[in-house]
Parts: sequence; structure tokens; C-alpha cells
Amino acid sequence: MTVITCVEDLRRLAQKRVPRMFYDYADSGSWSESTYRANEADFAPIKLRQRVAVNMEGRSTRSTMIGQEVAMPLALAPTGLTGMQHADGEILAARAARAFGVPFTLSTMSICSIEDVAAHAGPGFWFQLYVMRDRDFIARLIERAQAAGCSALVLTLDLQILGQRHKDLKNGLSAPPKPTLASVLDLLTKPRWCLGMAGTKRRQFGNIVGHVKGVSDMSQLSAWTAQQFDPALNWADVEWVKKRWGGKLILKGIQDEADARLAVESGADALIVSNHGGRQLDGAESSIRALPKIVAAVGSQIEVHMDGGIRSGQDVLKARALGARGTYIGRAFLYGLGAMGEAGVSKVLELMQKELELSMAFTGHTNIETVDRSILLPGSYPVA
Repeated sequence: MTVITCVEDLRRLAQKRVPRMFYDYADSGSWSESTYRANEADFAPIKLRQRVAVNMEGRSTRSTMIGQEVAMPLALAPTGLTGMQHADGEILAARAARAFGVPFTLSTMSICSIEDVAAHAGPGFWFQLYVMRDRDFIARLIERAQAAGCSALVLTLDLQILGQRHKDLKNGLSAPPKPTLASVLDLLTKPRWCLGMAGTKRRQFGNIVGHVKGVSDMSQLSAWTAQQFDPALNWADVEWVKKRWGGKLILKGIQDEADARLAVESGADALIVSNHGGRQLDGAESSIRALPKIVAAVGSQIEVHMDGGIRSGQDVLKARALGARGTYIGRAFLYGLGAMGEAGVSKVLELMQKELELSMAFTGHTNIETVDRSILLPGSYPVA
């Protein structure tokens, strides 16, 4: 493939280059995957209003997310096992995001550690936190994020228990991975990936292994993680995290107006309308359809962001028009990473910014800050 024109080109390339076990981990949802598919499909019916004979000079996609300047209203979402899509994946994605001027969010379940990423991401990268039963570990994790210079903490609220993902079960995904004849044969067809992994020391969960009592290698990790996600997570825990962190706090996983109001009451700086990429509750509403009612419920009381299904700059534009101050890409940047490493992530960002800039201009706007629902065709978008 010599010409990359869209994220789908990179997805097809990543599918060829990443071992099936890890490609499927990223490119899957829970149960029937209906919510995963809806996240992407529900952007299509939203139509843009084309305007003509307007001055299209001086176009700008620059904006802010929680007060941080961004080249466009988009951040790289936290994704687990990123370093298994490509060797040193989190470091490469963070470098691409830094060079482009958008935030990179490191997952608790990353392969590269906070400290490893901090050495390459520079100031301003974000850290995503899961609240686990071991509160001492969580407190130390927050302290490590502070020491690394993270400028925001993204607290994920929708993973108290794990949704069932059929592809992971069928592929035998585990920590450490259990080799099967099928997986070994698949690896033989992925020489680029194998060569990259052979050249790095980062092949385990860097934020956990060596930082938790009794977990000194990957063989001990599976049992620990199975017991640690806390089903009793509640808003008092959010307050505990907020006090420990003391900086900008973003709450991820909001889909309901009542929860959005509680997010406001918590004192968080932003919330993310998200269904965890369709990986938790299958049958839940898509993020783009949930967005308008969340915006209507909280107004300007808290900054509203959106995650789920974004594959193009037009998707970013539509989300912005419906009230999202910022958006996130997970699978889209993972496709780029798996396909071409750091260059692939950069390519995704370049493609999306170009699509955003052109589409914005065709709707009669040269500045992302002036975009609102007037760019959408009435009747084509969800209304709160």
C-alpha cells in the first residue's frame, strides 16, 4: 500500500502486520459488538450543511482541552496493551502526539511504564487511572503520575467489572499469552512485529510488574488483576482520588444525564461521554447519540468530551458541533501504530486534521471555535 488516504487504509495494514491475538484485542467489542459498531455507524446519518462563496483563508483547528492548548480538539485515548500493537508502542504514540500538539493519555494497563513514557512525551501528557482494591498501590500510582509531570488524570469509571469479549476468549488472550499452534503459526507470518519485540525489553505491564507486592513478573500478574478491579467503586472513591491527585481531573465513562450531574457535583474538570469503545455493556447507546443529552444536562458547568467511533476529521467536526469540547481516538491511532509505528500515528493525526480543516471550511467556518449545530442539516442529528 503506497498511498494512505484514510484511517481504514491503516486498519487494513495493521491487520496484516499485528498478530491476530493483539489486533483482535484492539478491534473488538463485548458480546455481539452492537455498541462497538454503532459508535462508528451513528456518525454517518449526521449530515453537514455545505456553504459557498465564503472566505476560506486563514483556517485554524487550534483549540483547548481543560485549558491545555491543542492543535485540534482531539487527544489520544488510553488503551491497554498498546505496546503489544508495536514494540514500545506507548512511547512511539506519545512522541507522535507531542510532535503534533495533542495530548497522549497513558493507560494504567500499558506495557511501557509512566516513567518510560515521561522520558519521551515531555510535559503535559495525561495518565488514565483504574481504581483497584489495593488503595496503597493506587496512591503510589497517582504519586508516580505527579512525579512524571502528567498534567491531567483521567479516571475511568466504567470498568468496575470486565465485559465479555468473545474474540479474546477464542484467541486465548491472557497475561502472559498462552502459545497455541494457531498463534505460533500466526507469529511466523508477522516478522516485522516479532523483530520489533525481540529488540525491546518492554513486554509486560510496566506500571504494575515490580510495583505490586507479589507481582514480580507476568506469570503472577493474571491472578492479581483478576482480583483487583473494584466492583464497589463509588463517588466517594472519586472524591478520594481527586484529593490525592490535586490537579486537573477528567471522568471517563459517562453515558447518563444523572451520572453527568454527579460528575459536576464531584468537582471534576471534564467528563468523557464514553461506553468504553463498546467493550463493556453491549446494547448501550452509541457515544455520539448520547452526547447531546449529556451536554443539555450539564451545560457549561463542566467541560464535555466524547470518545467512541471517531475515525475521521469529519467525525471530530460533528462531535464538536454537538457540544463536545474535545474528542478522543483509540482504535484509530492503534491502527496507525500497528501499521507503521510512530509514523503511522503521525499519519492518522495528519489525515484527521486535514479532514477537519477542509470539512470545516466547506461548512462556512475557518475557526473551530465558531463551530456549532448550525453546520448540521436539521433533522439529521440526535436532539436531547
